[in-house]
Amino acid sequence: MGGQGPAASRRKESAVNSDGGRRFVVQIHDARRMHFDFRLEVDGVLRSWAVPRGPSDNPRDKRLAVPTEDHPLEYREFEGVIPRDEQGSGTVIVWDQGTYRPLSHDPGGAPVPFAASLERGHATFWLDGAKLHGEFTLTRFQVGDGGDSRAPEAWLLIKANDRQAVHDRPGSPDPYHARSARTGRTLHQVATAEGHGLRTG
Repeated sequence: MGGQGPAASRRKESAVNSDGGRRFVVQIHDARRMHFDFRLEVDGVLRSWAVPRGPSDNPRDKRLAVPTEDHPLEYREFEGVIPRDEQGSGTVIVWDQGTYRPLSHDPGGAPVPFAASLERGHATFWLDGAKLHGEFTLTRFQVGDGGDSRAPEAWLLIKANDRQAVHDRPGSPDPYHARSARTGRTLHQVATAEGHGLRTG
């Protein structure tokens, strides 16, 4: 489900990054199946999850998030059309972008490095984006078996019930009408500008 981009080797987490302020991006990807790509800067790459129904700022919504390959940091700015003969073909827009702060702690209250919290299967973080705000968690509920494609690793992306949460409306956008946080364009406008049509299924 992920977009185009080679996997990159992870660099050791720096002291500067451990203080927060790392970048995140949410891209809408009109690929073979429409989905959202949720990406967090971790150890010099974008750790990525495909979220079929998109992130939600309603705490009642538990969104499936399936890990995909790491992407280079530069990919957070990509918006355009990946050709049909390339992996991850389809139209991409940057639906949201901003920074995030790790919030995970151990039972004694000491901060846990973000990469370590992901390895443990439960990471808490605060998003400061153009559209998404507040505390979120990623929790692994299924550990994939490399020899069994029917059981991939799977996570849940959930909004905390904080002051930035919504309760009286759907928490996820309609991808076909959503607009880019970078350019204000829709998927259709990006595809049309590059001489392509949107997929219909």
